[in-house]
Amino acid sequence: MRADVAGTPVLGVEVDDETRCAHYATDRDVVAIAFACCETFYPCHRCHDALADHPAEVWPRSARGERAVLCGSCGTRLQIRDYLDALEADAACPACSVDLNPGCLDHVERYFEP
Repeated sequence: MRADVAGTPVLGVEVDDETRCAHYATDRDVVAIAFACCETFYPCHRCHDALADHPAEVWPRSARGERAVLCGSCGTRLQIRDYLDALEADAACPACSVDLNPGCLDHVERYFEP
C-alpha cells in the first residue's frame, strides 16, 4: 500500500496519510523513515520487511545530515540528527511541533547506527 505525504511516497502495510501503519498506529506515530538500503520511505521496519525485496540496512553515523525522516503531519523531511535530537529532547517535530512517539528511541538502532 502507498500513501503520499506532501508529495513524498510512503510504502507500508495499511499506511494512512500521516504515515501510521498496521504496526504503529497511535496519534504520535507520524514519521516515516527512508531506509539506507533503498532510500524508500516506510513507516516502520516491519513494513520494510513485509514489502521490500531486500534486507534492511541502517544509516551510518556519518549520514546524520541526510533528510531521511519524514514528518507525516507537516510533510517536512528532517535530517536524521534533528529527528534524533527531537526525540531525546521533547519528542516533537522541530518543524511543526506535533508530538512524536518517544518510544521510538527504544528501536532507533533498526534505522540508524548508534
